Amino acid sequence: MAMNSGTTKRQREMARRQRQQEKAAKMQKRQEEKRVRAANAPPGEDPDLAGIVLGPQPRQDDDFDFDLP
Repeated sequence: MAMNSGTTKRQREMARRQRQQEKAAKMQKRQEEKRVRAANAPPGEDPDLAGIVLGPQPRQDDDFDFDLP
């Protein structure tokens, strides 16, 4: 983190506190979203794994730039 040499210690500390508050708000939002997902998940199903399809994934034709013989 490069600070302008004209910034005071007070300004740096205020910026640091602001970043910490933003990070705490993001973390709280993620925790709330996880609680909502868990509450809406069917019983017996892990909400983190809901909707994942196991096995080989369908091939997308635009993955290759060349023609195979």
